[in-house]
Amino acid sequence: MGTQYNTVGVAGAGAMGRGIAQIAAQAGSTVLLYDTQPEAVQRALADLGSQWDRLQQKGRMDAAAVQACKDRLRPANSLQDLAGCQLVVEAIIERLDIKKQLFSELEGIVAADAVLATNTSSLSVTSIAAALKRPQQFAGFHFFNPVPLMKVVEVVAGLKTAPAVCEQLATYARQMGHTPVQAQDTPGFIVNHAGRGYNTEALRIVGEGIADFATIDRILRDQAGFRLGPFELMDLTALDVSHPVMESIYRQYYDEPRYRPSVITAQRLAGGVVGRKSGEGFYRYVDGKAEVPAEPPVPTVAELPPVWVSTRAARRAELLQRLKELGANIETGQSPSMHALTIVAPLGFDVTTVAVVERLDPSRTVGIDMLVEDAATKRRVLATNPATRADMRDAAHALFARDGKAVSVIRDSGGFVTQRVLATIVNIASDICQQRICTPADLETAVTLGLGYPMGPLAMGNRWGPTNVLEVLFNMQTVYGDPRYRPSPWLRRRGAIGLSLLHEES
Repeated sequence: MGTQYNTVGVAGAGAMGRGIAQIAAQAGSTVLLYDTQPEAVQRALADLGSQWDRLQQKGRMDAAAVQACKDRLRPANSLQDLAGCQLVVEAIIERLDIKKQLFSELEGIVAADAVLATNTSSLSVTSIAAALKRPQQFAGFHFFNPVPLMKVVEVVAGLKTAPAVCEQLATYARQMGHTPVQAQDTPGFIVNHAGRGYNTEALRIVGEGIADFATIDRILRDQAGFRLGPFELMDLTALDVSHPVMESIYRQYYDEPRYRPSVITAQRLAGGVVGRKSGEGFYRYVDGKAEVPAEPPVPTVAELPPVWVSTRAARRAELLQRLKELGANIETGQSPSMHALTIVAPLGFDVTTVAVVERLDPSRTVGIDMLVEDAATKRRVLATNPATRADMRDAAHALFARDGKAVSVIRDSGGFVTQRVLATIVNIASDICQQRICTPADLETAVTLGLGYPMGPLAMGNRWGPTNVLEVLFNMQTVYGDPRYRPSPWLRRRGAIGLSLLHEES
């Protein structure tokens, strides 16, 4: 079968290089695998042979296809052996000086019309190409680990990359069974850039003493619908990988507050508490399994107080309906009686601010996050303020757990947990589109395939309402006084005129 590139070189026989070599051979290209350590190439060839044998045993490939792939994969003993390659993909150490040196050597070896590509995840494509004589023939081709399973690849144009080169790489990615997304050369490209909000905002919540790691993970899984909580995810990827990326993107954007890393991960990395692979991260691991602290039990309350709901509560009608279904004794006066449990449901504000503004007794006031409360949500989240009495906190917990839904009670926080994490994700994604780093459609594809989010960030914003997301951000900026929460113009303008966040101007 014909492919975009008949002969492909791969420099670097580590996990990424192997994965790229595997899917390139499966696409029908002859693949020459090079590494400065010849034994690494031999190990990679043996491992890939075993991998194909396993695919045959599972019935995913037939014997002829396996043999053909093995025949197409060959060792390269020196860089000179890559002279006949139409494409060379580099997957070596993330160091600018070493990558630049490799490509300047390669440029003198391959043909003038050959394409050179880097699998860098965090370095500038333009910087790597700066000293090349043919920077128009150079691009980023960023795969994700494990390459055969992560079906997205970022095709990144440096400042001087020829558009035709990006088109060729995108065509080749499809032939390899992957989905290409086109990105401009900016720190973190699409996926690592769009993924900033999830971890950094969760770390800020912990840093404010609002909830512990396990509670935040439970909330973002059960209420917001993420497959893994942020601390489970960081334990899986390991802090020696994820923290330097946080710092790198923050610094490359000249300390943009939206990407600010956390002292928590810096300290844990310094102490070697990096995650699952070291046996301890945010969780301890015994035989590869996380030791997760037990969830606090639902308090036993002999008699529930009457309940009064703020007239300014988000989705007030639905909240009242829910309380009715839970059998609450609901007060309907203009203000709560002396004994009532007072429920507020702010967007972006903290419970303290609402109690002060609405002149409520803070000792009886508890907040509930109503942004994503629906039948599919498996968890409700309540927040106390510093003055909330223990009996009122327990009464609210017992009441909202009456139908068997899990309830988490956190300390006061502008935007609870889900609101502030979702708003941060949507805002950063909106700004990626505002900067024209990629199209809204490519952003959604890259994030759902590359990060495994339940839906793309812009679809998330549409689902929960751009005006609601805006309200969360504006109010959080008021509570915290932090430019981190300033809304992107993309989100602000589309929210103001009722447009989808996926809408592109004609």
